[in-house]
Amino acid sequence: MRLNTIKPDPHRTAARRVGRGGGSGLGKTCGRGHKGQRARAGGYHKLGFEGGQMPLQRRLPKFGFRSPMAGDTGSVRLSELKGFEGTIDLAALKAANVVGAAATRARVFLSGTIDQALVLRGVAVTKGARAAIEAAGGRVED
Repeated sequence: MRLNTIKPDPHRTAARRVGRGGGSGLGKTCGRGHKGQRARAGGYHKLGFEGGQMPLQRRLPKFGFRSPMAGDTGSVRLSELKGFEGTIDLAALKAANVVGAAATRARVFLSGTIDQALVLRGVAVTKGARAAIEAAGGRVED
């Protein structure tokens, strides 16, 4: 590197120098136009404000949905049932810390395999998990 090859950063732009005469292009009103709220020092408005007109985010309809029961349902992988024997219900799943203590429902979904016959009572089961449980000799009681 040599001192005579040093150049300024090509991506850096100089700060806008306003109020330096008409020849600069930013003299007199300094690019703010004439009068009005945006011409004043400290005069601006909140994001989305449309001068008192109903803002766009309030003119458009609301959408989306959050299920109030989504946090109540505990998800259980089929492979997590390997340590159980006999009948499995929500209380057994809570005791083994497979679902949270606040869960009011549980749902078993197909993830992994199972090779022992289990009986599920009062627990929701997906189609794939039901087929795997019944193939292993178990059953699902609704």
